[in-house]
Amino acid sequence: MNELNTALKEKLQLLESWFRQRKGSLVAFSGGIDSTLVLYLARMFQGRDNAIGVISNSESLKNKDFKLAQSFCEEFDIQLRIIKTQELNDTRYSQNPINRCFFCKDHLFHDLQEMKQEYLGFEILSGTNFDDLGDYRPGIDAAQKNLVLSPLVDCKVTKEEIREIARYFNLPNWNKPASPCLSSRIPYNQAVTLEKLRQIESAEDLLNSYGFEDIRVRHFGTYGKIEVKQDDLQKLHLIREKVSGELIELGFERIEIDEEGLVSGKMNRVLSPSALKNNQL
Repeated sequence: MNELNTALKEKLQLLESWFRQRKGSLVAFSGGIDSTLVLYLARMFQGRDNAIGVISNSESLKNKDFKLAQSFCEEFDIQLRIIKTQELNDTRYSQNPINRCFFCKDHLFHDLQEMKQEYLGFEILSGTNFDDLGDYRPGIDAAQKNLVLSPLVDCKVTKEEIREIARYFNLPNWNKPASPCLSSRIPYNQAVTLEKLRQIESAEDLLNSYGFEDIRVRHFGTYGKIEVKQDDLQKLHLIREKVSGELIELGFERIEIDEEGLVSGKMNRVLSPSALKNNQL
């Protein structure tokens, strides 16, 4: 187990105090590192009966991420509730407006609010971290609407600090690349459909099988655009023809490679700077 520096020890103490002041938690769990740490700490500081992970096995969550989330809860003896949100049936979501994430999270948090009736006195928690406040994240508005708490925000824990604390506890995904929902690969105002989501997931799984771990396949209606890390671009070009052929078999008319490389949140570049800063439009 790696040692934490003084600053991180203080953050962990703040988190412990935060959790111990509350009876129990329903954690909106995605399998990502942020919500993983929140759920792990809830289990540690509030106990098994008072820390419930809730994951939606929706179409926009990768199947492999869903399975990883299940295995995490099994490994650390954490109770996991599996639900099925229906955001894809909501045209406010499927039409893919710039605040699409609001409607996704609103569905999830609404279902969690109903679940609170089974867990009286429990709070609904999200994995939103302190760095997220500087990005465009409509889901934060949905959290506020549904009275969702964010311990990582309240204790001012950044993304890098989350990874260091998770590493300290030997959490299996402490260094796992970010895996945003599949809908984030589709440009705003282009419809989110089950077919597109399946194509994106299959394409990224295929690229993972070639050793590309941190990737995005953006879906532009008829064609796909691959983003890999700059260091992986040369490797991708060496197998470009083979990979393109296999991705075309998945339903894309053609495949492009983004020479800029992987940039998280690239789809948000169409938004105005003021929208990004204020987290709203």
